[in-house]
Amino acid sequence: MTRTATPPTDAAARGELRLTRGIRATWWYTVAAIVFFELMLLTLGISMIAEWETTPLAVATVACGGLLWCASTVVLLTDYRDRTDTGPLATWPRALAPLLIAAAYGAVIIALTGVWAFAALPLAQSLMFLNWQAGVRLRVVVVVSVALAGLWAIDMQRDLEDWGFVGFYLVLLPGMTVVSLWWWDVLITLDRVRASEARLAATQERLRVATDVHDLQGHHLQVIALQLELAERLMARDPQAALEHLQAARTSVDEARQGTRDLATRFRAVPLRDELANAVDLLQAAGIAAQASIDPDADIAPAAVLGPVIRETTTNILRHGGGGWARLALTRAGSSWRYEITNDRGADVPVTQDGAGLEGLARRAADAGGVLDVRRAPREFAVSMTVPAQVGVRS
Repeated sequence: MTRTATPPTDAAARGELRLTRGIRATWWYTVAAIVFFELMLLTLGISMIAEWETTPLAVATVACGGLLWCASTVVLLTDYRDRTDTGPLATWPRALAPLLIAAAYGAVIIALTGVWAFAALPLAQSLMFLNWQAGVRLRVVVVVSVALAGLWAIDMQRDLEDWGFVGFYLVLLPGMTVVSLWWWDVLITLDRVRASEARLAATQERLRVATDVHDLQGHHLQVIALQLELAERLMARDPQAALEHLQAARTSVDEARQGTRDLATRFRAVPLRDELANAVDLLQAAGIAAQASIDPDADIAPAAVLGPVIRETTTNILRHGGGGWARLALTRAGSSWRYEITNDRGADVPVTQDGAGLEGLARRAADAGGVLDVRRAPREFAVSMTVPAQVGVRS
């Protein structure tokens, strides 16, 4: 059985952002679409200027300046990808150069062509990439679009050839850009919610276990403390009664140990198919493209040993992996069962960072008479455990 899913979107604050492959591709689609719109408008503008009997030098200047301006917007877009709602308007002085290029390019256009709307567009478009707050961004795009429409109307008085269509497209470009950026913001928000959901699910599971342990041990420890206190008080004047309380305390200790074993057994009793399915769902919810390959006879595998291993290795990937994919496999190998989980390392995760828990997994494998194997590579990390089909865990 194989479970697969397309990785969902993802994002976080600057310095903490880890984009999965899917959301990274979505971002570059957004960048490509915006730059394509700019290049298309630039091409139409240059063709129009060339028909106005402008000198070849002027046309070449407008073309080269336009390419430089388009390249500068990519810098602003790169900063926009990592934006947060509480971040500054721009990353100064990194954003200053693109804005100056846009302003200078507009001055060149007005000097060479005298077309006001075309000259105002570069700076107006570059302003769309700044980190405006939600309500402010809408007002900015409305003001910019109205200003461009007014300049377009002034330019139309000159009866410029083909300027009507190009000018209309020019007025719409900032709004189209903001819509594209708004869609990216929506994807980022959805990814943050999905990541929060995955963390919440893990936290709720840990809280449930902690609550069960607290309720069980808290009750028995309270009873044992009371019984020992009574035995201490009665020891001098009634040794027989004190001995009875000591025996009752010992009985409570045995009950607490048995209750703990029963609690552990209840968690271990989850079928391995469900354990692997839950692991895949949890990884997918965190934005990781996960799939599991499960042997048809997995129901007879030693769940008491492999179940905790599946949970521990899945948690380690969520905590330390930083990659975009993971593969889980449970297979029968003769008289043994082999569980393996492999994932890619994020670009910012050191090769030596394996996370906590590997020593515990090695001890668990040894107690079950099995072997734990860890494979490390610059961009891949794998953990596998092989245990006998008939496991007799040593106490």
